[in-house]
Amino acid sequence: MQVLSRTYFAIIAPMGHNHHHHHHHHAAPESFNLAFSLAIGINLLFTLVEAVYALMANSMSLLADAGHNLGDVLGLALSWGALWLLSKKATDKYSYGFKRTTILAALINAIVLMSTAVAICTESIHKLITPSHVNETIVMIVALVGIFVNGGTAILFAKGQHGDLNIKSAFLHLAFDALISFGVVLTGVAIYFTHWLRLDAIVGIAIAIFIVYGTWSVLKQSVDLILDAVPADVDSKAVEAYLLSFDNIKAVHDLHIWSLSTQEVALTAHVVVPENNLTDALLIEIHEQLANQFHIKHATLQTEVGEIDQCVRQGGCC
Repeated sequence: MQVLSRTYFAIIAPMGHNHHHHHHHHAAPESFNLAFSLAIGINLLFTLVEAVYALMANSMSLLADAGHNLGDVLGLALSWGALWLLSKKATDKYSYGFKRTTILAALINAIVLMSTAVAICTESIHKLITPSHVNETIVMIVALVGIFVNGGTAILFAKGQHGDLNIKSAFLHLAFDALISFGVVLTGVAIYFTHWLRLDAIVGIAIAIFIVYGTWSVLKQSVDLILDAVPADVDSKAVEAYLLSFDNIKAVHDLHIWSLSTQEVALTAHVVVPENNLTDALLIEIHEQLANQFHIKHATLQTEVGEIDQCVRQGGCC
């Protein structure tokens, strides 16, 4: 499935790895467990400090930057949690395991960030109408520290970004944050020299819009996943056409395709086989092609010879 936003949703699980359940739950290599814990700890601390100083400096651009950093801390926690959840065994009750909790977490993250962006935007508009003094020195110093915090923690993930989408998403986000902090430093410098106080509010609104823009796809896609929508990169008509391309299969109905997690796709379908000649070998071939062509790794096909087909069409049987 297309990765649910660069931000949060790259849950990396090559399918075969699900079978290696170690009793110590390290799905991430040790170095990245350390990288995640350091990045989350340092960034969370900095976000709190930045928010406090933003209020002291009366700066919306700094507060907006803190809001954006909060989003990244939540995103990092989600990526780390996802890696851990992938190592948890399925149980009798939770037969698919716990991967879907990452979808819930992403939805909660998106709602928190949207709310933060709306609050920042509202306050920034108020400041735009009635400008008030901003302590640009605090803004410059704190945002400058932000460049080093974000840039430094980004380096923790630099070496793993080529082989693992999860790590790459963490790296890109932190690197991007360093750029936004740099923008806030420039805002502080500009206010210092021009005394144009409205600039702070304008930058605050710009960052809030950026947060909404970055979060919208996460919100939309996590809602889609919760509602069991067909994943964005799977064409259900093409899947149906593929199944019907076999001479033995005369009809397909009750075709359902949905996401088990942000990476795994499942399918169930009823296939009508009048001659009842769908061999195991052919079924294996169908399953392999569904995995290779459509990235559907969990497929369940129910075969029928056709007697119940008529009443199924009228909605009478199943």
